[in-house]
Amino acid sequence: MFKILHNPRCRKSREVLKLLQERGIDPVVIEYLKTPLNKKKIEEVVSFLNEMDFKKLIRKNELIYKEKYKNKILSKSDLIQAIVQDPILLERPIVIKDKKAIIGRPPENVLDLLK
Repeated sequence: MFKILHNPRCRKSREVLKLLQERGIDPVVIEYLKTPLNKKKIEEVVSFLNEMDFKKLIRKNELIYKEKYKNKILSKSDLIQAIVQDPILLERPIVIKDKKAIIGRPPENVLDLLK
């Protein structure tokens, strides 16, 4: 089963959803801004990502990031807590299949989950 952490206002997120649907995949769509993920769920997503990707989870161009976190060294735990407090900081889209997750930037990255 595929899941997508999705923001319908995000062009890249819409592109990834379309890419999956064009390949016959109807993922479970989780609009994380409407239904924020709790700490345990975010930790789970982080555990499914390639270790090098976890730092890419934070959207550094968001105003809230610049006001609260810029120029700070954030541990994995700090990143998770920041996302719990401010879900807008979660990079999107993230596609999850089984126990593997990929950030869909660029959208073609998610094709690795189809192999």
